[in-house]
Amino acid sequence: MLTIGMLGGMSWESSAHYYRLANEMVRERLGGLHSARCVLYSVDFAEIERLQSSAHWEQAGQLLGEAAAAVQAAGADVLVLCTNTMHKVADEVQAAIGIPLLHLADATAEAVTAAGVRTVGLLGTAFTMEQDFYRDRLASHGLEVIVPEAPDRAEVHRIIYDELCLGEVRDPSRQIYRGVIDRLVAAGAQGVILGCTEIELLISAADSPVPVFATSRLHVEAAVEFALRNRAAPSTA
Repeated sequence: MLTIGMLGGMSWESSAHYYRLANEMVRERLGGLHSARCVLYSVDFAEIERLQSSAHWEQAGQLLGEAAAAVQAAGADVLVLCTNTMHKVADEVQAAIGIPLLHLADATAEAVTAAGVRTVGLLGTAFTMEQDFYRDRLASHGLEVIVPEAPDRAEVHRIIYDELCLGEVRDPSRQIYRGVIDRLVAAGAQGVILGCTEIELLISAADSPVPVFATSRLHVEAAVEFALRNRAAPSTA
């Protein structure tokens, strides 16, 4: 199989989820003691968060591009950027490497479309919900994207950074998210995209009256399928 490169650490809580999912999926498909061939590069999220909050996206793109090049140099054949928000600089990351970057929004949109859903609610960081880099990518697949009202966006964002990125999973916050989801559904959402990798630590299908699309899982599935599609036949020696 090919080697999957993971550019993570944003936060490491969700990157650990990525690593676990990749190995579980390879074991499910190949059986036995099989695990994923992967290279994980974890950045210091505090540095990235400072660049996010100060809108220094060009500098963030350069930093992640350099990290991506290191992942390729370590032997990766394909790259996944283990964060929704930092897909804002996906083009800069792709330009820094000679291997394909599997775009998280593309993998998500394909799953949403396959489920027959056309109007989706989007939960994520304020950057992801309010800026156009992610919503436009989804819309390019023919999807209509709805985001929460401003007070709900603020709460969704706060819970991500103040709790989930720190490994804190709180039931009161789950109830807040459920309320946000209910309001998105009332506004016409036929499904909900969990457009921040940490949200999957808090919310599952049981928390929503409509289908939820877990972006981390969908992204890893795309990477594993890519890697296994090119795997060498086992030796008979």
